[in-house]
Amino acid sequence: MDANVLHSLATLIRSNRLAALGTLRDGSPFVSMVVYAISDDLTSFYLHLSRLAVHTRDIIADPRLSLLINETDRGESDPQTLARVSIQGDAATVSKTDSDYEAIKNLYLKKFPDAEMRFSLGDFDLYRIEPKSARYVGGFAQAFNLTIENFREAGKV
Repeated sequence: MDANVLHSLATLIRSNRLAALGTLRDGSPFVSMVVYAISDDLTSFYLHLSRLAVHTRDIIADPRLSLLINETDRGESDPQTLARVSIQGDAATVSKTDSDYEAIKNLYLKKFPDAEMRFSLGDFDLYRIEPKSARYVGGFAQAFNLTIENFREAGKV
């Protein structure tokens, strides 16, 4: 993968705040909208979710999930050429006793300062998703299968 593709991938991930979250609900797909923060090296995605939410209950029952981050459709061109990355991984709770909890919380709050109040609510937890596999489409005829190492390389761009 060349530097231009890695730069485009990093820009797509870093410039967005929203992702479609796919979970398994009773063996069937369920998709919802979430906001995410990302580690500097692009190898970990962080969600701050309420245990009252359907998607969180799904994650607790089965941590396998998918995140889809896509370029915003501004209605100016063929939407099939919009950049997007679909990430597959498992969600793991970041415990308040984990050594990196405060750093992750601060990273999240830097991106979403309005979320501060939700950290004081008892039903919210931080979740870490590390990509196991992914598919990046950068436009027409620009599709790539990604590994965690590709994310790490993009994080350096």
